[in-house]
Amino acid sequence: MKLREDEVRIPAPDGTIRGILISPVDGGRRHGVVLYTDIFQLTESTLRTARWLASYGFVVCVPEIYPHGELAGVALEFDDAGKQAGMAGAAATATARFDTDRVAVVDFLAQQPGLDRLSATGFCIGGHLAFRAAFDPRVESTVCFYPTGLQDGKLGADDAGSLARAADVGGRLMIVFGSRDPHVPADARARIVTALYEAGLTDLELHVFAGGEHAFMRDVGARHDPALSGLAMDAAVSFLDGR
Repeated sequence: MKLREDEVRIPAPDGTIRGILISPVDGGRRHGVVLYTDIFQLTESTLRTARWLASYGFVVCVPEIYPHGELAGVALEFDDAGKQAGMAGAAATATARFDTDRVAVVDFLAQQPGLDRLSATGFCIGGHLAFRAAFDPRVESTVCFYPTGLQDGKLGADDAGSLARAADVGGRLMIVFGSRDPHVPADARARIVTALYEAGLTDLELHVFAGGEHAFMRDVGARHDPALSGLAMDAAVSFLDGR
C-alpha cells in the first residue's frame, strides 16, 4: 500500500507537539491510530513500525513523548547515552503533562478528515501511555506492547497510578508481552491481569510470546525477534479491526 508521510505540529496548551502522520494514499480504513514511541522517540526503527501498521490501511499518528523540553525534536540513539537521556526525559515529566499531551494528540487525530474510528498503541513506556489513552472514551481499542511501569505506577516524575484507573478503560484492550522481559516479569504480568479483571474489564486479551525479550519488536539490536514481531503485529491488526 502506498503511504504518505507528513511532519505535523500538534497544538497543545503550552506549545506544540512534533509528530509524524502516516496515511494510506487511497484513504485506507477511516481508522486512526495514535502510536506512542519508546523512550528513544521518533527513531527510524519506530517509524518503520508505524509504516508497517499504516500499510494495513490505518492512519497512524506518532507524536514525540518529550515535546516541550530539551529532547524536543531529538531522536535518541540506541546506546547508553540515549537510554540515559530517554530515562531522564521520563523522570522529568509529570503524569499530568503526559495526559495533557495525550488529549491534544487524540484531539488532533480525531479532527483529521475522513476518520470515524480511533485507537491507540505503543511500545515500552509508550505502551503505558497507550493504556492511559484508553481512558479517553473516543478510543475504541488499544494495544499495549510490553508496557513498562504499568504494574507499579512508574511512568514519569510521579506515581501514575494507571492500574488503579483500569475501570476508566471504556474500549477493548490487548496487552502483548515477551516471556523473557525482565521489566515485566511473570509476577508483574499476573498483577496487571488480575487488576484488569477486578476492574470489570471483559473485552480483554493478553498475549505472552514465548522467548520474547523486552523490545522484541524493535528491529535494531540483538533482542529483535522478526518471527515474533510478525505474529504480534498480525494479532494487533486483527484486534484493532474488531474481530
